[in-house]
Amino acid sequence: MAIVLLIRHGHSSANAAGVLAGWTEGVGLTDTGRTQAERVAARLAPLDVARAFSSPLQRCRETVALALPGLEASTDDRIGECHYGAWTGRPLSEAAKDPLWRTIQDDPAAAVFPPSEQYAAESLGEMAARVVGGVRALDAQVEEEHGKSAVWVAVSHGDPIKAVVAEAVGAGVAGLQRVRVDPGTVTAVHVTSTRMVLLASNTAEGELAPLVATPKDHAPGDSTVGGAAG
Repeated sequence: MAIVLLIRHGHSSANAAGVLAGWTEGVGLTDTGRTQAERVAARLAPLDVARAFSSPLQRCRETVALALPGLEASTDDRIGECHYGAWTGRPLSEAAKDPLWRTIQDDPAAAVFPPSEQYAAESLGEMAARVVGGVRALDAQVEEEHGKSAVWVAVSHGDPIKAVVAEAVGAGVAGLQRVRVDPGTVTAVHVTSTRMVLLASNTAEGELAPLVATPKDHAPGDSTVGGAAG
């Protein structure tokens, strides 16, 4: 029942080129991405972050090193990028003309990426199950080690973070494309025994401490009737 701050990696060389990086090696941060990660560092500085985990991909490892320079992060494949198979490295302008694009937009639960000899492929549903399950497992680990009020960080990618947000608001994979997650943003989610609770999504600035304060007058999985009192 700890609170996770999900950070999307900063702007990357693949973002700049307009390609779907997937699990391509050697995709690092641009100058803009490094500035975004440093901005996240300033936002995290007032917090006592118990643990940090990162996707194993370079752009995420670079982001967490800048965002939390004093904390060693563990890598975990479960919060890694979606496996896009044959779409890996494809220009997004070209992908948008593929019939699969409309499935991804209109019925993401039915979207399965084509296989490739070089890159693994999975469906968006499989990706979501992997990431949501991974976040729950890591949260339980952090809670066991640091207590129920612990705050931890997961540095991941756009689609995986969208999957967690969609789960938190009860939309599931079908609601994946109703969520926006920009590079270098922070999303806060309270993982409780009954459900995930979305505290904030896609934030690029502002204090984080108010978001990670646990409720004192009701169970952490509940929301106040009429809305929180501030």
